[in-house]
Amino acid sequence: MTSAPIVSKVWSFCNTLRDDGVGYGDYLEQLTYLIFLKMADEYAKPPYNRDVGIPAKYTWPSLKAKRGAELEGHYIELLRELGKRKDVLGQIFTKSQNKIQDPAKLYRLIDMIDEVQWISMDADVKGDIYEGLLEKNAEDTKSRAGQYFTPRALIRAMVECLRPEPGKTIADPACGTGGFFLAAYDFLTNPANYSLDKAQKAQLKYKTFQGNEIVAGTRRLCLMNMFLHNIGEIDGDVMISPNDALVAASPQSFDYVLANPPFGKKSSMSFTNDEGEEETDDLTYNRQDFWATTSNKQLNFVQHIRTMLKTTGRAAVVVPDNVLFEGGAGETVRQNLLKTTDLHTILRLPTGIFYAQGVKANVIFFDNREAGKHPWTKEVWYYDYRTNIHHTLKKKPLRFENLTGFVECYSPANRHKRKPEWDAEKNPDGRWRKYTYEELAARDKTSLDVFWLKDKSLTDLDNLPEPDQLAEEIIENLEAGLNSFRAVLASLNNKP
Repeated sequence: MTSAPIVSKVWSFCNTLRDDGVGYGDYLEQLTYLIFLKMADEYAKPPYNRDVGIPAKYTWPSLKAKRGAELEGHYIELLRELGKRKDVLGQIFTKSQNKIQDPAKLYRLIDMIDEVQWISMDADVKGDIYEGLLEKNAEDTKSRAGQYFTPRALIRAMVECLRPEPGKTIADPACGTGGFFLAAYDFLTNPANYSLDKAQKAQLKYKTFQGNEIVAGTRRLCLMNMFLHNIGEIDGDVMISPNDALVAASPQSFDYVLANPPFGKKSSMSFTNDEGEEETDDLTYNRQDFWATTSNKQLNFVQHIRTMLKTTGRAAVVVPDNVLFEGGAGETVRQNLLKTTDLHTILRLPTGIFYAQGVKANVIFFDNREAGKHPWTKEVWYYDYRTNIHHTLKKKPLRFENLTGFVECYSPANRHKRKPEWDAEKNPDGRWRKYTYEELAARDKTSLDVFWLKDKSLTDLDNLPEPDQLAEEIIENLEAGLNSFRAVLASLNNKP
């Protein structure tokens, strides 16, 4: 059985519900509730015979037995009561609401889900189904769901570079829908990489992954996504915390951190003033283990991720350009990152690969180290996959194949045996280059925002992209420019 026909069938019903005002995100949430209940019902039957804690009056057969207004009322009650629990079940149903107001269409959706035997389906198939639905949801620009969805090709490349090992722990303090966890799971279970024994499989399923996601709806999708990929148990421990990861140091240290922390505005909090009016204020985190106090959440996540790592831990983190050049707290963070970790690799990413337009981002790779007298970073290798690269989400999306050149240059098997930039075979365009610690430390504000390739679009008019692609890139560049101006303004506002 392949996932494509089921994804198409399940998603086609969304178009019907759209006429009733049910958006993609709302539809996906309703699917999550119902698929979870259906799987719980399958677990309750032979050969499993497991009681996953759902009261008899709220089981899947209770939904199947009702119609019309009675079904709608029962479904609303079911969502409310199951959301009061403290286990995975409660996390799936927390703050849940019925968004399908037509009982006939609700029953039709229930009937469609009932046709599939979800437990007996291979984990990779049902996982692909849900991932396919998440990606379709991310494409809906109005819902802004794309901000929680990192391109899977980029995630896979980051995992391929880190090459996580069995028996190790993996964390993501802003895990969204769980893309990094799933890619790491796929890598670890791939027979071409490892042959896991029984103990290693149990470790992978129950004790490898830990994450944070403060948005209840997104956390729900993450939990379901992991569960469908055979990570965790329907009645097991909750691996995804609803707490803000930045508030306090992590109680556990990890071997790997893979993350794409949220971009955009500075962290803020809402409060009611003395006149009863709603206001917002920049949110700073007074962490003694941070190098700098700032309301810039990207810089805070970089600092937090460093504190999450074991002394031998390794990280790959997506960061916006301002993390590489911003002054003030940004300079302090970069200086300390170069000194206390081995910041060995930076991948410069093109625009057009994220659902949030105009984003200029990078991936920084660093290994944690014990405190020492001398900087641990000796040289930083850059791979420029931005200059003269053109991607769009629809016509030319990022594929893993586009990043294989970078993965080869990274040399995951032994990065200490990397070849220099003149290796014409793997680096024909000169995209791979290294800079010493001394060269970077001498730059203004210790800027890591380094480029050396020429933009051909400025001189080669015969090779311009198609007009529609060019228009998309112009819009993205304008939005990226606005984001850069906002970052500069934020930096100026943060000066004492």
